Amino acid sequence: MARRKRLVRIALLTVSALILVTAGAGAWLYEHLNGNINSVALDGKGGSEKADAFGRTPINILVIGSDGRNNAADCKLGGGCGSASSTVGHNADVEMVVHVSADRSNATVMSVPRDTMTQVPACKDPDSNQSTPGYYGQINSALQYGPACQVATVHQLTGITIDHFVMLDFAGVVKMSDAVGGVSVCVSDNVYDTYSHLKLAKGTHTLKGDAALEFVRSRHGFGDGSDLGRTVSQHLFLSAMIRKFKSAGTLANPAKVYSLADAATKALTVDDGLGSVTKLIDLATDLNKVPSKRMTFTTMQTAADPTNANRVVPAAAAKQLFATIANDQSLSSAGGGKKKSSASPSASAAATVPASQVAVQVENGTTTGGRASVVANGLLAKGFGSGTTSGNAPQQSAKTTITYGPGQKAEAQTVASAIGLPASHLTQGSTSGVVLVIGSDWPSGTTYGSSGSGGSGGSSAAPADTHAAVADAHAQTADGAKGCAKVSPYKTVEINGVPMTPTQAYAAASGRKDSAP
Repeated sequence: MARRKRLVRIALLTVSALILVTAGAGAWLYEHLNGNINSVALDGKGGSEKADAFGRTPINILVIGSDGRNNAADCKLGGGCGSASSTVGHNADVEMVVHVSADRSNATVMSVPRDTMTQVPACKDPDSNQSTPGYYGQINSALQYGPACQVATVHQLTGITIDHFVMLDFAGVVKMSDAVGGVSVCVSDNVYDTYSHLKLAKGTHTLKGDAALEFVRSRHGFGDGSDLGRTVSQHLFLSAMIRKFKSAGTLANPAKVYSLADAATKALTVDDGLGSVTKLIDLATDLNKVPSKRMTFTTMQTAADPTNANRVVPAAAAKQLFATIANDQSLSSAGGGKKKSSASPSASAAATVPASQVAVQVENGTTTGGRASVVANGLLAKGFGSGTTSGNAPQQSAKTTITYGPGQKAEAQTVASAIGLPASHLTQGSTSGVVLVIGSDWPSGTTYGSSGSGGSGGSSAAPADTHAAVADAHAQTADGAKGCAKVSPYKTVEINGVPMTPTQAYAAASGRKDSAP
């Protein structure tokens, strides 16, 4: 009996010791990971979200890839070197708005090309004290005044509320790709980008370390050799990384999970709202709820800058893409069919004709002067046809209506969807055209049923035309983005001063080792 009691005491002491050791290790790991995180204040620069009818709010994160070279690792990877520890002199090489829906059922990732020209607002970086009164310039330059300034610039351009930001540098890309055990990508042809140094044979490769960085930085190897082509290949890379994250072999392995957490916390700079391991875990949990087939990658539609052939400006269609994100609308569906809006349930049937193909005759049937002009301008801002006009209705009307000609119901539905007008307000007439008569039931604003012009994050905002939103936006879902990055057929690179295609450069540089086997 005495021996049995001694064994019980020994067992209890052993268990207690194991609990203490485990708890101590857990606390050490938590403090270690927390100590890795670098966070800065956002100070409301990205606006504020509005909850939906169920009290839920979406999450919008600006992912920033910095081209800064202010440490030994970045200098080695990026070429050239800087000495400042702040963001002065840095540019946002990559900008992606990551939107997770309020119900966590879908997500959209929208790339904003770094060559986009826009208005940068007045900003001051609290770390460097660098400030600007505001200027018109390339969007990626805002990072020189701190991450909060980059957030404010994207918010101002898109109207999308930005809740958080996540920033990583060259070394961060290397750490993350290594932590997941490499990322599998495919290239359509042999490629050698003499600028990013990416050199790969046609086919599929697992990229780690420098090779991963070379791939996501390559802008001369893919597409038309511009930043626009690079965004598409980056989406392929991120889609592959997401699939790797979600694989059982990654998330079920404690060693891999720790390796990922350690790499992520060392690689990232975040806003204060994400500045702890617990908050990052909560974010990762929310992201993990979204199936890969419901994650849509897109690129902001652009047009040539009329004053600089090497720069771009947002195209008219980009306003629809911005609106889908601001209105919390999904660009993907489980069945792969038409996207459904989670915004305004009272709106008419979903649009079936792109807004750009619809011209609207807007007529003011109220006693308020200028109403037709306000609404017409709102429609033009949403991408409706340049033939959209405004004027006064023949008589006053108590009810807002849309009258459409024979065979033009789809056009009328597109208009109704854009302004949030119920389907019961649509009627067919005998003459061709789409006529919107503003009644006294719509006294102000550009969204029917609201007193203002709608806004980002609000559930009363009019649903955007999802077909127009993804037009020319290179939309693809994370589960379907398994194709090959299209190598540029143009002479975008050169060797010894001789212009050539990336595939020709691959053949000419036969003595140079490939980036990956």
